[in-house]
Amino acid sequence: MTRRSGSADLPLHGGRVPMWLAERMSRLGAVITQAIVHHYGRDEFLRRLAHPFWFQSFGAVMGMDWHSSGITTSVMGALKRGLEPLSGELGLHVCGGRGRHSRKTPDELHGIADMTGLDGDALARASRLVAKVDSAAVQDSFDLYLHSFVLADDGQWVVIQQGMNGESRYARRYHWQSEGLESFLSDPHSAIDGKPRGNIINLADRRAEKSRGAQLDLLRDLGPDKVAREVALLRGHEDQQQTLPHLVMPEHHDVRSGDVMIRRLHGALAAAADRGPEDFQDLLLVPGVGARTVEALAMVAEVVHGTPCRFADPARFSMAHGGKDRHPFPVPTEVYDRTIAMLKTAVEDARLGNEERLDAIQRLDKQARQLERWVSGPSLENHMAAERAASHGYGGRSVFGWEPPAKAPVVKTVPRPAKTVGKRRPPRFALTP
Repeated sequence: MTRRSGSADLPLHGGRVPMWLAERMSRLGAVITQAIVHHYGRDEFLRRLAHPFWFQSFGAVMGMDWHSSGITTSVMGALKRGLEPLSGELGLHVCGGRGRHSRKTPDELHGIADMTGLDGDALARASRLVAKVDSAAVQDSFDLYLHSFVLADDGQWVVIQQGMNGESRYARRYHWQSEGLESFLSDPHSAIDGKPRGNIINLADRRAEKSRGAQLDLLRDLGPDKVAREVALLRGHEDQQQTLPHLVMPEHHDVRSGDVMIRRLHGALAAAADRGPEDFQDLLLVPGVGARTVEALAMVAEVVHGTPCRFADPARFSMAHGGKDRHPFPVPTEVYDRTIAMLKTAVEDARLGNEERLDAIQRLDKQARQLERWVSGPSLENHMAAERAASHGYGGRSVFGWEPPAKAPVVKTVPRPAKTVGKRRPPRFALTP
């Protein structure tokens, strides 16, 4: 059976992603995908997409609103644009999308099948069944408006769908994965993201097999007496849904201390300060590349290399490149561009057999996890205030325009590893788990 990985609450947000951010999201999404495929393979990238916690963090590190429903649309749109020129190299194709684009999915799948030798009819049927299950078999008051189908050349796929509930102003995201899929009507979802809103009729649950059979019986032998008997049985034997681990995305736009595991943020900042000068000496000599870019790269490195338990706080990843709505701070476009350039150079070198830079990025992630056990640093509020004050110098930009110069200079501090004599051990002021 497929893996259930949890759920998330996604407040509905309006508006569009500005072109200056959409283009950067496409480039960063593509190069992160290349890095994951290089290190762990194509199947692992599909597994990441099917994981709702990782998916939300992936969108946050791209500078999208860290908690809103718009992450789903923008991330899948960015991947569709960014991976299209790389489809021959990676063997990955993104079909469908929002609204009218979703209805083109079967035709797009047939086109890819013609090139790869896959069964286009079977893929189109899978696409339709997935959409039908989440719109009809799962009756949870959310109306589907997005259907994205990510297909690999070997026939493996992931589907990400999203529905909205206009009354509650929340969205629900559904994750499907073909790996291990035995039935479209017996626990097919890898995850369902959304805020629980009362009882849900989920006929795609394996425990609903008898219910599906009973409905067919009713269609064949419909009568008032039998209907009454069946209703009485259903009321007497209600089966509660199993509670899945779920990520609650709050309605507030600003990032608050409760949204971030500060110890892990301190680890990433300390790793950038400690490993950066050692691992990126040649890149740090490039004009404009400094510690702030390495900080962003450390958080991108965790998106590439982190294990599932590392993504319980997606807001933390917005500390890499901010957010388009100025939360937690404006997008530092210059830092963003240098992050893409550094990661792209590392990936291109690795393709030519030189793994040094890509391995250095992986060491940043390992160092961050080691340092977070004993380093301390600024509070989240102070960290964000310093980022906003320095935003103009980093090319800060949001949907409200370019960020003006700060009124007064603010010196940003980063955590440093604790000084010890002899064997390193956590000092008394270390953050506790």
